[in-house]
This record gives sequence, structure tokens and C-alpha cells, in this order.
Amino acid sequence: MTIKVMIVDDSAVMRQVMQELLSGHKDIEVIGTAMDPLIALQKMHSNWPDVILLDVEMPRMDGITFLRQIMLTRPTPVVICSTLTEKGADVTLQALAAGAVEVMAKPTMGLRDFLQQSANELVAAIRTAAQARPRRGQPKADSDNHPPAKLTADALLPTPTALSSLRTTQKIAVLGTSTGGTQALEFVLRELGVTCPGIAIVQHMPERFTRSFAERLNTLCAIEVREAKDGDRLLPGLALIAPGGRHLLIKRSGAQYYVEVKDGPLVSRHRPSVDVLFRSAALQAGSNVLGVIMTGMGDDGARGMKEMFEAKARTYAQDEDSCVVFGMPKEAIKLGGVEQIVPLDAIPALLMGWR
Repeated sequence: MTIKVMIVDDSAVMRQVMQELLSGHKDIEVIGTAMDPLIALQKMHSNWPDVILLDVEMPRMDGITFLRQIMLTRPTPVVICSTLTEKGADVTLQALAAGAVEVMAKPTMGLRDFLQQSANELVAAIRTAAQARPRRGQPKADSDNHPPAKLTADALLPTPTALSSLRTTQKIAVLGTSTGGTQALEFVLRELGVTCPGIAIVQHMPERFTRSFAERLNTLCAIEVREAKDGDRLLPGLALIAPGGRHLLIKRSGAQYYVEVKDGPLVSRHRPSVDVLFRSAALQAGSNVLGVIMTGMGDDGARGMKEMFEAKARTYAQDEDSCVVFGMPKEAIKLGGVEQIVPLDAIPALLMGWR
């Protein structure tokens, strides 16, 4: 099945290069381009796209207003194309909160070269978005391109053989998510009180966006939310979000837990990787950790959750009905590492009850 794409961006260069890059993929058809949302709506009326590539700062109507209108009238997967600036990150997060399912970062200069170098990322974002469900989509064709080698958490950590058997009074939680995760995490974290366990989170998100994401959540939540720094302790009432482009690992010193932020190769084609976080939790925390794998495309986190399960951790997966994309939870369930499948609105109570 062909994925019909509409490109909405006020940059003529952006529209042209995106169209050129996508034209070489048999499963993607650019059905139109528009310099602003009002023109896009006129074109979409007669031929509605499967995915919208959307800029956020445009004349006449901004991307967020357009996105909210689409989500109210005819929910459609949207990939946000946002500049790599602090302002761009803030606006992009508003768009993700409004229902966008993917983010494609772009620089303020050198768009043509950047997009040509990021062609595979752009195509992957479109294919991922096409499977999202604002409200339900069907899987699309696989990539024609050969993806990079898919490394496992072995690239950073030893295989869990001698797992932690230490029981401590401190309990921690680890969450992993991707497509649709920004909204899901906002829901969960806003429901938590300051007595919740310390939480480490991997949300697949480009560099420069995670800090703004954490800062935004911090203004909305009773608990403290911030981008993780190397050596941060995991304390009750604190959620640490992995920085974009860096892995996040759990470490233990005596009965206390802290995080390590480190560079490394892509694991399960991601950095940060949920598999890395979950394996480190299995190795360092064992039965003292609760893990939740949430909405997202692919299988990152599935193996790590199985390793946590085998280490006697509590393991949960978000159910299909409440996921934007039931990919990561589904794969974790298939591997047998999930203790219980739960709806999104049950996750806060699980975290608050983890003692």
C-alpha cells in the first residue's frame, strides 16, 4: 500500500528537497505540497493524505493551530519538521502534546545537504507515522533501503548472567517509550505524587529536544522532572529523562541508585536505547525495579524487559487500545518478559504503589 504524504512548509527549498527525496521510494507518494496550512487544507479536501509533514512556524496559520484542527476534525498522523533551536524545540513539544507522532529535526542553515544526509531518517519517520493510530492504521511496506546493523545492549553492557539479588529498601522504576510517548508520559507523570519512586525514562527523541521536553513536564507535574545528568541520584518524587543522543544506565552504590549518561553506538537502532536502560536495571536493581514498556514503533526494550523479568523485577506493558503504536509492547509480550498488560490510565497507580 502506498503512503500518501502532504508536505506543508513555508520554505520552498524544504518542500522541493523533501519531494525529491521521497520520490525514489515506491511505497511513498507525495500527493501535494503547500506553503501554509490554509493552502494545504484546500488541497487535502479532495485527496486526504495518510501522513502530513508539517513545519511549525508558518504565515497565516501556525503549525500547532493547524495540527489541533486536524486532530479535532480528522485525526491524521503528523510528522513535525522543526528547527534545532531552543525556540524550535519548545514549539515542537507543544505540537507533540497536540498529537504529532514523530519529530524530524532540521537546522536553520544548509537544509538541502542536511536533508540529503538524513533521507533514511525522514523515510523511517514517515513509515512509522503511517502505522500510528490517531485512530487506527495498518502496517505499511518495509523499507527498500538496507538499515544499519542492529546492535544489541551487548555493545555497552555484559549479558545478564549473575543478576543482582540484593534487596534494598529503595525501589526505582524505569519507563521506555517512543512514538506517542510524549503524550503518554505527560499523562502518567502528571498523575504522580511526590512519594513515587525515582524514575528513569528513555523516550526516543532527537538531541536538543529532551531538555525542553523535561522542562515542560516539570512545569506540569507535582514531581520534579529533568533531563538526566551523569551521576544524578534516583530519588523519590524525581523523574530523569535520558538526553537525546546519549544512553541512560542504572548504577548502584550500596543501597542507593543513580544514573550514568554515556555515549556509545546505536542499540536497537536507537540512542538512547530502552534495551540499554532495561538491561542495566536488571543487572543493578533486580527485584528492586519496576519496568513499563509503552507505546512505540519497533522492538527496542523487548529484550531488556525479558532480562528484567528474569531478574525478578516487576514488568508491565501498555495495552494495544491505549497505544498510538503497539510495537514495542507487543514485541516485549511476544518474548515473554511481561508480567501484566495494562491500560495507560493504570500505570500511575502501579508506580505510586511500588514500595
